[in-house]
Amino acid sequence: MENTEMKLTALNHVHRALGAKMVPFAGYDMPVLYKNLIQEHHAVRNAVGVFDVSHMGEVFITGEKAYDLVQYMTSNDVSALSDGRVQYSCMPNDQGGIVDDLLVYRFAADKYFLVINASNIEKDLAWMHKQNEKFGATIENKSDDYSLLAIQGPKAIAALQKLTEVNLSEIPYYHFTEGVLANMHMIISNTGYTGAGGFELYVKNNEVEALWNAVMDAGAEFGIEPCGLGARDTLRLEKGFCLYGNDINDETSPIEAGLGWITKFNNPFHMSEHHLEIKNNKPSKKLVGFELIDRGIPRQHYPICSADGTVIGEVTSGTMSPTLNKAIGMGYVTSENSAAGSEIYIEVRGKLLKAQVVKIPFLA
Repeated sequence: MENTEMKLTALNHVHRALGAKMVPFAGYDMPVLYKNLIQEHHAVRNAVGVFDVSHMGEVFITGEKAYDLVQYMTSNDVSALSDGRVQYSCMPNDQGGIVDDLLVYRFAADKYFLVINASNIEKDLAWMHKQNEKFGATIENKSDDYSLLAIQGPKAIAALQKLTEVNLSEIPYYHFTEGVLANMHMIISNTGYTGAGGFELYVKNNEVEALWNAVMDAGAEFGIEPCGLGARDTLRLEKGFCLYGNDINDETSPIEAGLGWITKFNNPFHMSEHHLEIKNNKPSKKLVGFELIDRGIPRQHYPICSADGTVIGEVTSGTMSPTLNKAIGMGYVTSENSAAGSEIYIEVRGKLLKAQVVKIPFLA
């Protein structure tokens, strides 16, 4: 019989004590919001918020063939990485789609750290081992050993700097270091999926509660808020960041998804010729951003139509943007309807609502 029991992060009891609304997400019991999603969203955009994202997966790839495996397995150019740098990438599958999107950290020429989506951990590991048959690197799944806090927002650096002698302002975007913060040794990474700036901190499970408390105390003067998955979603959507399972999946090419910037062809990768052909011939569909002109809120799987009601695509993500105070979304449409300024319609409960294709990100 399948085990359907949800996993708990090491901070589950903290979220519940704070009165968070908990929901099942990627096999975990996770906070979707604490008091107010809009309040949490604005805290991150304007000050600082903290997310427990310990459900994410962490995998080390080491050994003489570590570089060769990661370079072949991911679409971005790993040769561009030096020690202490991070890159966003994806793992193409056999069918021309995406196994997962991920972060690739380079510790050394023979040591890489991959951060993957919680819902894909087992699938990703199976895929990595399959690709590794021709390389023989060492793959270690450390997902159950690490907790991860994302401290995000323009005041994040000021709050965290009180807790460490590491000069955080000297860690550029998409770089990381190992250091001591709040008297704990951890990975300190200038990354995050909100577009508001900030850091992601990787610690051992038995230390994360002390870290959470230290961060909350340090951020109190800046109005820090604990934030749930709801605000994480509205924040990433305003910046046009893809969410696996919504905007990208096993059937979407990174070229169709507007991820050409992480799909580099100077070094061969798995299925690279297939994706180069899509790029050269131009994809038949594209992921676009849109704003609703008529009143309504777009949701995943709503049809996207032309003026006469012909279906030309589908919404992948949609929300009412708290920052812009307008309904926004992303979705795939036929290439001829993908230019900015194109008039499209979102079908909501049998009614066609006028919308316009706009350039991503929605928020600069």
